[in-house]
Amino acid sequence: MQGPRPVVLSGPSGAGKSTLLKKLLKDYENVFGFSVSHTTRQPRPGEVNGKDYHFVTREEMQKEIDAGEFIEHAEFSGNMYGTSKGAVQAVQAQNQICVLDIDIQGVKNIKKTELNPIYISVQPPSIEILEKRLRDRKTETEESLQKRLTAARVDLELSKEPGLFDLVIINDDLEKAYSELKEVLLEEIKKTEESRKS
Repeated sequence: MQGPRPVVLSGPSGAGKSTLLKKLLKDYENVFGFSVSHTTRQPRPGEVNGKDYHFVTREEMQKEIDAGEFIEHAEFSGNMYGTSKGAVQAVQAQNQICVLDIDIQGVKNIKKTELNPIYISVQPPSIEILEKRLRDRKTETEESLQKRLTAARVDLELSKEPGLFDLVIINDDLEKAYSELKEVLLEEIKKTEESRKS
Protein backbone atom coordinates (compact mmCIF):
# COMPACT_ATOMS: atom_id res chain seq x y z
CA MET A 1 0.00 0.00 0.00
CA GLN A 2 1.41 3.35 -1.06
CA GLY A 3 1.13 6.55 0.92
CA PRO A 4 1.81 7.73 4.47
CA ARG A 5 2.18 5.23 7.27
CA PRO A 6 -1.20 4.56 8.91
CA VAL A 7 -1.91 4.89 12.63
CA VAL A 8 -3.71 2.21 14.61
CA LEU A 9 -5.50 3.61 17.65
CA SER A 10 -6.78 1.00 20.05
CA GLY A 11 -8.27 0.90 23.52
CA PRO A 12 -11.55 0.15 25.25
CA SER A 13 -14.75 2.03 24.61
CA GLY A 14 -14.77 5.08 26.89
CA ALA A 15 -10.98 5.42 27.09
CA GLY A 16 -11.19 8.69 25.15
CA LYS A 17 -10.00 7.70 21.67
CA SER A 18 -12.78 9.63 19.92
CA THR A 19 -12.08 12.81 21.89
CA LEU A 20 -8.35 12.62 21.13
CA LEU A 21 -9.05 11.93 17.47
CA LYS A 22 -11.40 14.88 17.17
CA LYS A 23 -8.67 17.17 18.53
CA LEU A 24 -6.12 15.71 16.12
CA LEU A 25 -8.40 16.07 13.09
CA LYS A 26 -9.22 19.64 14.08
CA ASP A 27 -5.56 20.67 14.52
CA TYR A 28 -4.36 18.87 11.37
CA GLU A 29 -7.48 18.77 9.28
CA ASN A 30 -5.97 17.70 5.98
CA VAL A 31 -3.16 15.56 7.32
CA PHE A 32 -5.27 12.76 8.78
CA GLY A 33 -7.98 10.76 7.16
CA PHE A 34 -10.31 8.37 8.81
CA SER A 35 -10.77 4.92 7.42
CA VAL A 36 -14.51 4.27 7.47
CA SER A 37 -15.21 0.89 9.04
CA HIS A 38 -17.88 -1.55 7.93
CA THR A 39 -20.48 -2.76 10.43
CA THR A 40 -23.61 -4.89 10.41
CA ARG A 41 -25.16 -2.97 13.33
CA GLN A 42 -28.06 -0.57 12.87
CA PRO A 43 -27.18 3.13 12.47
CA ARG A 44 -27.62 5.26 15.60
CA PRO A 45 -29.56 8.53 15.25
CA GLY A 46 -27.53 11.03 13.25
CA GLU A 47 -25.04 8.51 11.85
CA VAL A 48 -24.41 8.76 8.12
CA ASN A 49 -23.70 5.77 5.88
CA GLY A 50 -20.25 6.10 4.28
CA LYS A 51 -19.18 8.77 6.76
CA ASP A 52 -19.56 7.22 10.23
CA TYR A 53 -19.63 3.62 9.01
CA HIS A 54 -20.38 1.63 5.91
CA PHE A 55 -23.59 -0.01 7.11
CA VAL A 56 -23.91 -3.40 5.42
CA THR A 57 -25.71 -6.70 5.84
CA ARG A 58 -23.97 -9.68 7.40
CA GLU A 59 -24.13 -11.49 4.04
CA GLU A 60 -22.46 -8.62 2.15
CA MET A 61 -19.72 -8.30 4.73
CA GLN A 62 -19.04 -12.04 4.97
CA LYS A 63 -18.71 -12.22 1.18
CA GLU A 64 -16.03 -9.49 1.15
CA ILE A 65 -14.20 -11.04 4.12
CA ASP A 66 -14.10 -14.39 2.32
CA ALA A 67 -12.73 -12.61 -0.75
CA GLY A 68 -9.83 -11.26 1.36
CA GLU A 69 -10.97 -7.64 1.16
CA PHE A 70 -10.62 -6.95 4.91
CA ILE A 71 -7.50 -6.07 6.88
CA GLU A 72 -9.25 -7.02 10.09
CA HIS A 73 -12.71 -7.83 11.34
CA ALA A 74 -14.26 -8.84 14.63
CA GLU A 75 -17.57 -9.59 16.19
CA PHE A 76 -18.68 -7.43 19.10
CA SER A 77 -22.01 -7.49 20.95
CA GLY A 78 -23.56 -9.60 18.18
CA ASN A 79 -22.49 -7.26 15.34
CA MET A 80 -19.62 -7.51 12.88
CA TYR A 81 -17.12 -4.68 12.49
CA GLY A 82 -14.18 -4.49 10.11
CA THR A 83 -11.72 -2.43 8.11
CA SER A 84 -11.50 -3.02 4.38
CA LYS A 85 -8.32 -2.59 2.35
CA GLY A 86 -10.24 -0.18 0.13
CA ALA A 87 -11.09 2.06 3.09
CA VAL A 88 -7.38 2.46 3.97
CA GLN A 89 -6.27 2.89 0.36
CA ALA A 90 -8.89 5.62 -0.17
CA VAL A 91 -7.24 7.65 2.61
CA GLN A 92 -3.66 6.97 1.50
CA ALA A 93 -4.59 7.97 -2.05
CA GLN A 94 -5.38 11.45 -0.67
CA ASN A 95 -1.83 11.53 0.77
CA GLN A 96 -3.27 11.43 4.27
CA ILE A 97 -2.26 9.48 7.35
CA CYS A 98 -4.97 6.88 7.73
CA VAL A 99 -6.31 6.55 11.26
CA LEU A 100 -7.66 3.14 12.20
CA ASP A 101 -9.74 2.84 15.36
CA ILE A 102 -9.43 -0.85 16.11
CA ASP A 103 -9.95 -3.25 19.00
CA ILE A 104 -7.25 -5.51 20.40
CA GLN A 105 -8.32 -8.50 18.27
CA GLY A 106 -7.91 -6.31 15.21
CA VAL A 107 -4.48 -5.11 16.31
CA LYS A 108 -3.26 -8.70 16.46
CA ASN A 109 -4.72 -9.37 13.00
CA ILE A 110 -3.05 -6.29 11.51
CA LYS A 111 0.31 -7.47 12.85
CA LYS A 112 0.01 -10.29 10.30
CA THR A 113 -0.46 -7.90 7.34
CA GLU A 114 1.96 -5.65 5.40
CA LEU A 115 0.30 -2.49 6.71
CA ASN A 116 3.19 -1.46 9.03
CA PRO A 117 1.28 1.18 11.01
CA ILE A 118 2.20 3.05 14.20
CA TYR A 119 0.41 1.19 17.02
CA ILE A 120 -1.05 3.32 19.84
CA SER A 121 -3.17 2.21 22.78
CA VAL A 122 -5.37 4.70 24.65
CA GLN A 123 -6.33 3.46 28.10
CA PRO A 124 -8.40 4.71 31.01
CA PRO A 125 -6.64 5.31 34.36
CA SER A 126 -8.78 2.50 35.84
CA ILE A 127 -11.80 0.30 35.15
CA GLU A 128 -13.77 2.32 37.76
CA ILE A 129 -13.17 5.57 35.88
CA LEU A 130 -14.04 3.85 32.63
CA GLU A 131 -17.33 2.64 34.10
CA LYS A 132 -18.17 6.15 35.26
CA ARG A 133 -17.42 7.58 31.79
CA LEU A 134 -19.61 4.97 30.12
CA ARG A 135 -22.46 5.55 32.59
CA ASP A 136 -22.24 9.31 32.04
CA ARG A 137 -22.79 8.80 28.31
CA LYS A 138 -26.23 7.36 29.08
CA THR A 139 -26.19 5.43 25.79
CA GLU A 140 -25.80 1.96 27.29
CA THR A 141 -28.24 -0.50 28.81
CA GLU A 142 -26.94 -2.21 31.96
CA GLU A 143 -26.34 -5.37 29.94
CA SER A 144 -24.38 -3.64 27.16
CA LEU A 145 -22.45 -1.66 29.79
CA GLN A 146 -21.37 -4.87 31.53
CA LYS A 147 -20.38 -6.37 28.16
CA ARG A 148 -18.24 -3.32 27.40
CA LEU A 149 -16.59 -3.45 30.83
CA THR A 150 -15.80 -7.15 30.43
CA ALA A 151 -14.33 -6.42 26.99
CA ALA A 152 -12.34 -3.53 28.50
CA ARG A 153 -10.82 -5.77 31.18
CA VAL A 154 -9.73 -8.27 28.52
CA ASP A 155 -8.45 -5.43 26.32
CA LEU A 156 -6.34 -3.92 29.12
CA GLU A 157 -4.94 -7.33 30.04
CA LEU A 158 -4.03 -8.25 26.45
CA SER A 159 -2.50 -4.86 25.71
CA LYS A 160 0.21 -5.53 28.32
CA GLU A 161 1.87 -7.87 25.82
CA PRO A 162 5.40 -6.53 25.23
CA GLY A 163 5.97 -4.97 21.83
CA LEU A 164 2.31 -4.92 20.84
CA PHE A 165 2.09 -1.11 20.93
CA ASP A 166 4.60 1.59 20.04
CA LEU A 167 2.97 3.84 22.62
CA VAL A 168 0.51 3.36 25.49
CA ILE A 169 -1.30 6.52 26.60
CA ILE A 170 -3.03 6.53 29.99
CA ASN A 171 -5.77 9.09 29.46
CA ASP A 172 -6.28 10.67 32.88
CA ASP A 173 -5.54 14.18 31.65
CA LEU A 174 -6.76 15.01 28.15
CA GLU A 175 -4.16 17.69 27.33
CA LYS A 176 -1.29 15.50 28.51
CA ALA A 177 -2.66 12.50 26.59
CA TYR A 178 -3.05 14.66 23.50
CA SER A 179 0.50 15.99 23.61
CA GLU A 180 1.84 12.40 23.96
CA LEU A 181 -0.20 11.38 20.93
CA LYS A 182 1.00 14.35 18.87
CA GLU A 183 4.61 13.74 19.80
CA VAL A 184 4.66 10.17 18.50
CA LEU A 185 2.95 11.25 15.26
CA LEU A 186 4.96 14.41 14.55
CA GLU A 187 7.46 12.75 12.24
CA GLU A 188 4.72 11.31 10.01
CA ILE A 189 2.80 14.61 10.14
CA LYS A 190 5.90 16.51 8.97
CA LYS A 191 6.56 14.02 6.16
CA THR A 192 2.99 14.27 4.95
CA GLU A 193 3.03 18.06 5.03
CA GLU A 194 6.37 18.14 3.20
CA SER A 195 5.22 15.79 0.45
CA ARG A 196 2.18 18.00 -0.11
CA LYS A 197 4.38 20.99 -0.81
CA SER A 198 6.51 19.13 -3.34
